[in-house]
Amino acid sequence: MKKIEAIIKPFKLEEVKSALAEVGVEGMTVTEAKGFGRQKGHTEIYRGSEYTVDFLPKLKLDIVVGDDMVETAISAIVKSAKTGKIGDGKIFVMNVEEAVRIRTDERGGKAV
Repeated sequence: MKKIEAIIKPFKLEEVKSALAEVGVEGMTVTEAKGFGRQKGHTEIYRGSEYTVDFLPKLKLDIVVGDDMVETAISAIVKSAKTGKIGDGKIFVMNVEEAVRIRTDERGGKAV
């Protein structure tokens, strides 16, 4: 099993969720996050004063899938989250040693 962690722009959530559902991903956890990468934030003017917004709003998606679904899920995320502009996000893939469904005590792939 693999854990896919995707950082995306907030307005892309519904598109990404729909794309993942189409390819058979059944669940995910969504966390509100703030951060920056190469875009380094931006400058705004509020009531005549200029200030820097260092951390931009993002969403972090955590998805656990079987090894056979990793590339399919990544492709779905990239296609649906991409705007072609800086700040589209990142995807990280990590190994998952074990998963346990608390309600039924199922383990491994059955728990996902």
